[in-house]
Amino acid sequence: MQSILKLVPPGLVVAVLAVLIVSQLFYAFLRYRRRAYFPILLMTAIGFGLGQLWDYLGLPSARMGEANILPAVAFALLLQPLARFVPRFQRQPKEPPAPAAGGQPRT
Repeated sequence: MQSILKLVPPGLVVAVLAVLIVSQLFYAFLRYRRRAYFPILLMTAIGFGLGQLWDYLGLPSARMGEANILPAVAFALLLQPLARFVPRFQRQPKEPPAPAAGGQPRT
């Protein structure tokens, strides 16, 4: 069990927790007309990925452990208006086709 834990870098754990916390804060405090949690979570994760790219390129940043925080939160915040363009799955089943002419159901 410990060998598996040694394979997971601590920065990955911090980044995943930060994505979850920041996406919840964006969901709670940012006002948009139609909101769903998954697009906000996706945009926050992409923003954190861009923040890690920012750190990889060697640009200045504020870090929390191995995770790059300041540019990641900024990118995530800037990407939030794009959350409305993320396609969502329909939760309601499709309606059956209309009955045939004459009011009789098809067999």
